[in-house]
Formats: sequence, structure tokens, C-alpha cells
Amino acid sequence: MQFTGRSVALDTSAGIWLAESAQAATPGTVAALVPASFEAFARVFHPAVRYVGDDDVEVPWASVAAANGTTAHPLMQWGSVTGAMEYFENDDQAPLWHGAPARGHLPAPVAERLVAVLTRWTTTPDVCWFAVAQGGAVITDHPTLALPGREYWLINGPIGLAAENMAAEPFEQSANVWWPADRAWCVVTDIDLVTTYVGGSAGCIADVLAAEGLETAPADKKQRTTWDADQVNPAPSDAPD
Repeated sequence: MQFTGRSVALDTSAGIWLAESAQAATPGTVAALVPASFEAFARVFHPAVRYVGDDDVEVPWASVAAANGTTAHPLMQWGSVTGAMEYFENDDQAPLWHGAPARGHLPAPVAERLVAVLTRWTTTPDVCWFAVAQGGAVITDHPTLALPGREYWLINGPIGLAAENMAAEPFEQSANVWWPADRAWCVVTDIDLVTTYVGGSAGCIADVLAAEGLETAPADKKQRTTWDADQVNPAPSDAPD
């Protein structure tokens, strides 16, 4: 059921603050995704997956880095940690991991853990906004919110929708951007990235960074989010020219 059965908003003005912030930011930085006005920021790494029977076992980036002789650090990038850009889509490193981190999609188990933290840091957990990027497996002709290089459909509802599937089965797609009506924090999973960024108060982000079951790192609004942002590990062997 597309958009979890919720109606798509005809009025997208609730997201204007995001558009204004993104337009003023340097492209390819955290601030181009999450409003720079927040006090603190965190990066949430989408886990790789190892298939064990019928179970999907999460594999943290730190484990992948250790197995590849690379360094886990806040600005690490998947291509640099694994050594090749091909590991985004077309290959694996069995038996360590079989499925690469989800790109442009926050896996439901990770979203549920993040929801558990962020619920404590908003006065409006039952009134939140969720933006879903135009295209892919999600299709409608409703009005969109325009951000630099992206168009989004909006729906609203309780915070738990962050862990729900916005695409029609059998496809899977999380909300790409979500925030509460009081704008206490904002979560962004860009369609091109395999990590998610969160902006909020210092206390909120400290809780995100300390949360059990989340692989996280502190982030800065000026840091780059591009594949070549990793200046610690060698560039991938098949890096773009």
C-alpha cells in the first residue's frame, strides 16, 4: 500500500523551511540536507547484511573496515571502507556480508531504533511530516515540495510512520525526510546515500549517538557527504575520474 495508505498532502508549505535552508547551503554538505540551524548533527550508518538461513544479520561498517584493513571514522565512505565502488550494488564480501547498505532507504529496524530516541525529543510525536522522493517505486501526480535537485511528496502522521514502507509491495522505500511539527529535529536519508543524517539539539544528538543498536558518528554541517569525503582511507580502486 503506497504511502502506508495515507493521503498525500496537497499543501507542501510545511516543508518550505527545508527548501530555504538547502538553497542557502553549499551543495554536497550536511547543511544541504539537514537545516544548518540545528545545534548538533549525527550520521547514522545503514548496516550491511549477512544472510544466515532465513535471517538477515546486520553487519556494522566498523566490522567491514576491520576486515578490509581500513579505518572506521566519522567521515568514512562505503567505497573507501570496502576498497571498491562496485560494492555499492553488484558484489559482496561473503562470508562477511552479502547485502550492501541500503541506498536512499533507512532500513525499518534502524528506523525503529531512531524513532525510539527521537520520540523523547519532540512535543509533537503524533504530528510529523514525511517526505518521499519523487520517482522510483513511488508514483503519484500530487504536488511536490521542491528542494535543490529533488522533488518530494509529503504526508503527515505519527512518528511511527518513519519505520513504515512508503512504496507499494513488493518494493521497499522509507521516508527520505521526516520531522515533527515542532521542528525539534530533522532526519534525512538522501536517495544517493547509504547513511542518514540527523539534526537536533545537543541533548537530542547525544542521545542518538549513545543509542543501542545504531552505528553513528558526530557530524558537522560543513562536512561533505560525497563519495570522496573520506580522507583517511585510500580512494576506491574503481573511483570515478
